[in-house]
Amino acid sequence: MNRLFLLLTLLITAVTAAIDGGAGNDTAALLLFQSQTDIHGTLLHNWTLPTNSTTACTAQWVGIKCINNRISAVILPFLNLRGPITALASLPLLRLLDLRNNRLNGTLQPITQCTNLKLIYLSGNDFSGEIPPEISNLRRLLRLDISNNNLEGSIPIQLANLTRLLTLCLQNNQLSGTIPKSLNFLENVKELNFSNNELYGLVPNGLYNKFGENSFEGNEGLCGIGNLPQCSYTGETVPSNPSSLPSSTTATIEEPREKKSRKGLSRGGVVAIVMVNVVALLVVVSFMVAYYCGKYSRESYSMSGSECGKRRSSYSSEKRVYANYGGGDSDGTTATDRCKLVFFDRRKQFELEELLRASAEMLGKGCLGTVYKAVLDDGIVVAVKRLKDANPCARKEFEQYMDVIGKLKHPNMVKLRAYYYAKEEKLLVYDYLPNGSLHSLLHGNRGPGRIPLDWTTRISLVLGAARGLAHIHEEYADSRIPHGNVKSSNVLLDKNGVACISDFGLSLLLNPVHAIARLGGYKAPEQSEIKRLSQKSDVYSFGVLLLEVLTGRAPSEYPSPTRPRVEEEELAVDLPKWVRSVVRDEWTAEVFDQELLRYKNIEEELVSMLHVAMACVVPQPEKRPTMVEVVKLIEEIRVEQSPLGEDYDESRNSLSPSLATTEDGLPGY
Repeated sequence: MNRLFLLLTLLITAVTAAIDGGAGNDTAALLLFQSQTDIHGTLLHNWTLPTNSTTACTAQWVGIKCINNRISAVILPFLNLRGPITALASLPLLRLLDLRNNRLNGTLQPITQCTNLKLIYLSGNDFSGEIPPEISNLRRLLRLDISNNNLEGSIPIQLANLTRLLTLCLQNNQLSGTIPKSLNFLENVKELNFSNNELYGLVPNGLYNKFGENSFEGNEGLCGIGNLPQCSYTGETVPSNPSSLPSSTTATIEEPREKKSRKGLSRGGVVAIVMVNVVALLVVVSFMVAYYCGKYSRESYSMSGSECGKRRSSYSSEKRVYANYGGGDSDGTTATDRCKLVFFDRRKQFELEELLRASAEMLGKGCLGTVYKAVLDDGIVVAVKRLKDANPCARKEFEQYMDVIGKLKHPNMVKLRAYYYAKEEKLLVYDYLPNGSLHSLLHGNRGPGRIPLDWTTRISLVLGAARGLAHIHEEYADSRIPHGNVKSSNVLLDKNGVACISDFGLSLLLNPVHAIARLGGYKAPEQSEIKRLSQKSDVYSFGVLLLEVLTGRAPSEYPSPTRPRVEEEELAVDLPKWVRSVVRDEWTAEVFDQELLRYKNIEEELVSMLHVAMACVVPQPEKRPTMVEVVKLIEEIRVEQSPLGEDYDESRNSLSPSLATTEDGLPGY
C-alpha cells in the first residue's frame, strides 16, 4: 500500500511539473509574439510577470484565456499589431485564435502547428503567400476566416479533409485557380465565401446551389449554372486576364476550331459573321456621332446627362455636372478620364455610369459638400460626397491628396473607395455606414421615449475613434498631416456598431486659412492666431469630443441641429471652459450626463475619462498628449476584449465574420 501511494505521488508530481513547464513555454511564446508585433506597446501595461513563478494564465493577461494553466485562447482584435505570428506555433493547446483587423503579416504556416485549433479569425490583416495545405491537419477546426488579406495561389484540395468545418471565408484575397470539387463533401459548412478573388473555371453545382451567387462574385473567370457565364465544354471560361489560365486550356479550345474549318462554314457561321460586321459598324458610327457632338457642343448638362452620355439619376435636381464632350479640360482631363472612377481597391468596382444611374437620397449637407446614399442596381450601397467647391485645387494636387487619403486602411476609419475628377465636378465615394453618428446617438431625441446611451457603448465608441485618429497621426508622423475636422458627427457607426472616423484629409483641399474658417471641427484656441491645422489641434478637438460624451452637451460653438436650446446663456458657454469651472468649484458630479449617473460602479471610470479629456484640452499645444498616448489612457480605463462587450462569449450563435463564434452546443473550447 505504501509503495502504491508513493508511486501515485510521484506520478502526480511529474504531471504537475509537466503542466508547469508547459505553462512557462506558453508564456515565453506569448512574450516573443508581443515583442515582435506590439510595436506601440499596447499590451505592455498588462502583460507583466510580477514574480518568477507567474505565468500568462495566473497573471490573467488581457486577451488570454486558459484551461488548466495552459493557453487555450488568444483574443487580440483591433490592436494595430504588426509583424509575423511565428511565435504562436509554440501553443499546442490553443483552441481559439482571434487576431482580426490588425496589420499582421507573413504566412499562415505557423498556425498549422496548433493542431487543437477550433476557431481561427485572421481577417483584415496583411498575410501573404499561399494557404498552406497542412492546414488540413487541424482536424478539429470549426471556423476559418482568413478574408481580407493578400493571400494568393490556389485553394488547397486538402481543405476537404476538414469535415467538421462550419465556416470557410476566403473572400477579398488574390486566390487563383479553380475551386476544388472535393469541397462539395464539406456537408457541415453553413457559411462559405470565395468572392473577390481571381478564381476561374467551373463552380461546383452543389456549392452554388447551397451558397448562392454572392459567395462567388468578383471572380470574372468563374462559370457554371445560375447567373454565372456558361462554361465551355472544357469546364472553364476565359477570365479577364487570360494569362492566368493554364496553357492547356487554349490548346483544347483551338483544336476543334481547326476541324470545323476543314468542313467549311455552316449557315449559322455565315449569320454570325454578318452580325459581327453589323455590330462593328454600329460601334464606329457611335464613336463618330460622339466625336462631332463633343466638338460642337459646349453646353452644361445635369448629372443625369453628364459627359458619359445621358443617364437617369435620382440624386437631386441640385446636382449638376458641367460636361465638355470630346477633347480635354484645361487641366489635362481627357474625355476618357472624365468618364472614370479612380478606385483604391480592386474589389467590387463599378462604372461611373452605374453610380449616376443609382437611386439616391440626400443624407445631409456639410461645410465641404453634400452627402448622398446611393444604391446601385446590383445592391451595392455607397456614400457619395459631392464637393461644394468644384475647384478646390489643381488636378495634380487633388490626385495627390486623394492618394494620401485613399491609401489608409484601418478598422476605425471610413474607407475612401474611389473618387471622380472633372473640371466642374468632384465626387468622393466612401463605404456606407448604416448606423448613424455619435452625434445623433448623444443628442438625438433627448425628450421622452429616448433610449439612453450607456457607458459601455460610449467608451467603446470613443476608444474606436481614438484608435482611428491615432492611426492617421502615426502614418503621417513625419509630414504631420492632421485630420482637421474632428467632431462627433464625423464619428460614424458601421453595421456592427464599431466607431469609424470620417472626413480625414479633406482639409488638405483647402487653403489653411479657409480650412480654419470653413471646417466645423472643434477648434483649438491657438488656431485663431496661427491659422493652420495641426495634429495637436486634433488632440484638442478629440478632448472636446470626450467632454461631449461625458456631459451629454453639444459644444456651444457648434450647435446641435437636433437639440433645441432652452436657456439663452447656454449659447455663450464654451464646453472645456464650463467643465473647468464646475470642477474647480468641486461640483464634479454635476459635469456628467444624467443618463450616466443611473449606472452603478462607474464613477471611477467617469472621473478617469474626465482627466483624459482635460489633458487633451489644455491651452498649451505642447502639453497635450499624443493620440497614441490617449488610446493607451482610455484602454487603461476599460480595455475592449472583444466586440461582444466586456465578456467574450464564444458560444454566441452568429456566423458573422466580425463576431467570434463556436459550434452550436459545444462547451467552452
